[in-house]
Amino acid sequence: MEQLVDTYLVHLKVERGLAANTLDSYRRDLAKFIGFLRRQGVFSLQQVDRQSIMAYMEELHNRGRAAATVSRNLAAIRSFYSFLTQENLVAANPSAELESPKIPKRLPTVLTVAQITRLLEQPDIRQPGGLRDKAMLELLYATGIRVSELVALDLPDVNLEMGFLRCVGKGSKERIIPVGKTAVESVDNYLRRGRVKLVRDSQESAVFVNVHGRRLTRQGFWKILKKYVRQAGIDGEITPHTLRHSFATHLLENGADLRAVQEMLGHSDISTTQIYTQVTANRLRDVYQRYHPRARQ
Repeated sequence: MEQLVDTYLVHLKVERGLAANTLDSYRRDLAKFIGFLRRQGVFSLQQVDRQSIMAYMEELHNRGRAAATVSRNLAAIRSFYSFLTQENLVAANPSAELESPKIPKRLPTVLTVAQITRLLEQPDIRQPGGLRDKAMLELLYATGIRVSELVALDLPDVNLEMGFLRCVGKGSKERIIPVGKTAVESVDNYLRRGRVKLVRDSQESAVFVNVHGRRLTRQGFWKILKKYVRQAGIDGEITPHTLRHSFATHLLENGADLRAVQEMLGHSDISTTQIYTQVTANRLRDVYQRYHPRARQ
């Protein structure tokens, strides 16, 4: 069973060009599924039927897994079996008729402009690490890129003179994103005064490096962000994606075209971007309810 999973992952990487993070997610989900099958005495993927998969979904639910997690696992199993049937490795897809659990739609958490300003003021730019952190925060808010895209940036990907960066997102899709003046200045300061003191190997291509001079990881950035969120006195669960959400929402609030925001975010489907219009509408309604003299009569 594990060999077939490995074959499937190679297919996803080579034929569909999925990113490493996505492949890791598929690998983890399918490994847990196979572990469940073995505990049930099932040792061949040909033996798996609809009831087997339903039992696994029920186990995930009983363990308190969120509907989104259960849905993601079912999607991984369904895609895996679709591949196996196409390759004639199994006779049928036992997950084909199963419905994913309904996921309650949650609007993304968005920071106010004042909160963003407080957050961006936290790094101590007298230190190399502070210059780096300031540049990263400014760049995330200025471009809306994902944290995985941020830490993957190499020096040739950033053109400060022209004011844009190149990043490779999900599905290995490349996009060019404009970078505002403030973020350009922060990145320039970091490259000239901070990175030269942090990097140890002249061959290192990463834009953002850690204290050891090597490419910063997503986990490393998470720790950095948590520190500054705490220092800024911002409540709630703030993640790197919160800056991406704030970028999109603030653009739309100020009249940006939805299609342009979609392109900058790298969304393949505009319906994914449209959720930010709902956030904007909710915020406008709150302002109306708070300030219009007849709103509460």
